[in-house]
Amino acid sequence: MSPDRQTLEKARAGDAAAFAKVVDSCYASIFRFAMKYTGQRQDAEDVAQQACIKLAHSIASYRFESAFSSWLYALVLNCARDWHRQQSRQRADTLDEDCGEAVADSADESRVYLRQVLDEVDAMGSGYRDTLVLVAGEGLSHREAAELLGVKESTISWRLHEIRKRLASAAMQENGHD
Repeated sequence: MSPDRQTLEKARAGDAAAFAKVVDSCYASIFRFAMKYTGQRQDAEDVAQQACIKLAHSIASYRFESAFSSWLYALVLNCARDWHRQQSRQRADTLDEDCGEAVADSADESRVYLRQVLDEVDAMGSGYRDTLVLVAGEGLSHREAAELLGVKESTISWRLHEIRKRLASAAMQENGHD
């Protein structure tokens, strides 16, 4: 996910070819992160596109104080959060329609399951989805996720513990075990 320093410096200075190299070297990681965050290909494409636009506007502000990958994760995470807020507003308006369509589309059960998991985690409050995607989805360590989210490492561990408990409880309820 990290282009070399020389390419980054050229991209920061406005070199379009260097910026294209940066995007080429990072796009797969950007899209993968967005896919894990959104759970839907079309939504992931939207988030990735917004992240690339934001990268174009923000790359000059990258100062080499941290790893480029960490800086980029923060940028993509912010785009994903913006998308999520927008989706939450839209979902509140069309909840009845969306529920019927999601259940009816059983062709891709894994996507429906991922959406259910993300919805369950969303119900837990702020920060849980970010924690889950960064640690379980992207493989970041608890320390890396904590630095990126601006919380203590113990908070990441606690959030993951709470997510596991919540999902286990939801699975038990779904299977008829109260």
